[in-house]
Amino acid sequence: MTEELFRKDAYLKSCDAKVLRINELGGIILDRTVFYPTGGGQPGDSGKINGVEIVTTVTDRETGEIVHVPSEGQSLPDMGADVTVTIDWEKRYLHMRMHSGLHLLCAAVPCGVTGGQIGAVKSRLDFDIGDLTLDKVEITNKINDFQQGNHQLSSSWITDAEMDANSDLVRTMSVKPPRKGGGVRLMQIGKDVDLQPCGGTHVKNTSEIGGLRVSKIENKGKRNRRVNIVFDE
Repeated sequence: MTEELFRKDAYLKSCDAKVLRINELGGIILDRTVFYPTGGGQPGDSGKINGVEIVTTVTDRETGEIVHVPSEGQSLPDMGADVTVTIDWEKRYLHMRMHSGLHLLCAAVPCGVTGGQIGAVKSRLDFDIGDLTLDKVEITNKINDFQQGNHQLSSSWITDAEMDANSDLVRTMSVKPPRKGGGVRLMQIGKDVDLQPCGGTHVKNTSEIGGLRVSKIENKGKRNRRVNIVFDE
């Protein structure tokens, strides 16, 4: 399986790798990568492999392999070739800032999460609010109070059994936390701002996120509200 360098260091922009194979659809599988594959609402990375343009990165549902998807009409590297792998860092960093910002949104809205999507310009989470009433200004102020607190973000791992025994850590109501090799990765913000399972890429400190603003709260059903956030810079 591909060594997932992005989980060890989300700030790696490039690496050297070897081509393990090219699948039947032309997707490139490497022995190691800095490309994050689509998952958890976060888009897959784009970039280049030895000059070959990669438009997205996905995980093969059948094999579990990380697949780098090239744009059409390009000459692909040979199996076994040594290559240099480089992500579109500007877009990735926007996704990192937004993903961390959504965790602050989770901390500001104490409700179960029914869905979400991360983008470079705007992002959103859907909440099962029950009888709670949401206010744009109040949530914006809470998010930015967290953001300005200069809280460190750190990750750790717990076993599947520990995750099963601490199900209250899971905020998503319909999506199970990502499990990898018998363990679950936790992302923590500060000492007590937020703690939940997450396999995505994040910034190191909330100060990197920048100002955020709730741009819209949409009614998506009797109990469901969609909260959209954008950078406020």
